[in-house]
Amino acid sequence: QVQLVESGGGLVQPGDTLTLSCAISGSIFGYDAMGWYRQAPEKQRELLGMIFPTGPTHYADGVKGRFTIFRDDDMKTIYLAMNSLKPEDTAVYYCNGRRDGSDYWGQGTQVTVSS
Repeated sequence: QVQLVESGGGLVQPGDTLTLSCAISGSIFGYDAMGWYRQAPEKQRELLGMIFPTGPTHYADGVKGRFTIFRDDDMKTIYLAMNSLKPEDTAVYYCNGRRDGSDYWGQGTQVTVSS
């Protein structure tokens, strides 16, 4: 059974740093690619970035330079490190795994950026 479990969300202040985790049942090599998305209230879910099993990453223009995706050495966890957080980064953040044309999602973790 495919399972992705996010953690690490919470309430932070503008300018803070926060790192989210996504625990993978199995390993990253069971997927063609993995990614992080977010969905703000009344907005569509948007792609933040992707990481491929062999290591390369790709980022959406809006977060390039502020957000970093990386993986654990055991290949069972991926992370989303977010710097210089802004109120507009407030959203539910989702981990995604793509395999053979199908998408798998975690339950999401809420990030709220507010002073």
